[in-house]
Amino acid sequence: MDAVRVALLREVLAGTEWLGATRRFAGTLRGSVVAHGGGLLLVGTPEYEPWHLAAHLVDEAAWSGTPELAPTLVRHGARPSDPAHLAVGLGRIEAARRGETLLVVSPQGPGDTLLERVHDARRAGATVLALGAAEGDLTTMAHDALAVGAESELDLDTVQHLVSAAAGENPLPSPRGRRRLRDRLSRLADRLTAPPPPRW
Repeated sequence: MDAVRVALLREVLAGTEWLGATRRFAGTLRGSVVAHGGGLLLVGTPEYEPWHLAAHLVDEAAWSGTPELAPTLVRHGARPSDPAHLAVGLGRIEAARRGETLLVVSPQGPGDTLLERVHDARRAGATVLALGAAEGDLTTMAHDALAVGAESELDLDTVQHLVSAAAGENPLPSPRGRRRLRDRLSRLADRLTAPPPPRW
C-alpha cells in the first residue's frame, strides 16, 4: 500500500478510533526505538510472519531519516542457509536486552514457546509491544498493545499499514513553552559547570 492509498484510507477512517489508536501505537514504537538508538526486533507466529510490516518499516526508516525503525525480522523457521536478513531465528529474542524493542504481531496470540521467550526478553529489559490478538497473556505482558480482534472493522494487514505509515511520520515539534526535563537539566548542568565570568 503506497502513501496515496494510506492517505485515502485515513480519509475513510476519519472520525473513527483507528486513526488515533494507530498513531498512538506508532508513536510508542517510534519513541522506544529512537530513544534507545534502534534495536527493533519484529516477530510473528509460525503461521503468520509479518514480512509485509518488516518491508514497510524498512521503507519508512529510509524515507523518514529514522534508521532505528528498520527491524530485524525474527523467524520461526529460519535456517543458516537463508539470506542473512531472513536467517535470524528465535534465539535472537533470547539475546534481547535493555534498550531493544520487541514487536510481536500475532493474529490469534502466540504459542507458549514464543510467549516464554517474550517474557524472558521483557525480564531482561526489552520493551515489548503487541499488535494483533485482542486478549491473552501477550497483551498483559506488553508495555503497549494495539488489539485487532476478529470483530474489528479493519483486518490486521490494514492496521499494520496504518501503524508503519504513522511510525515514519515526523513528530510534531513540542510546544515552545514546555521543554523536556532532560533539556532543562542539561542547561542547568552547563550553567553550574561554566567558569565564572571574568572580573575586570
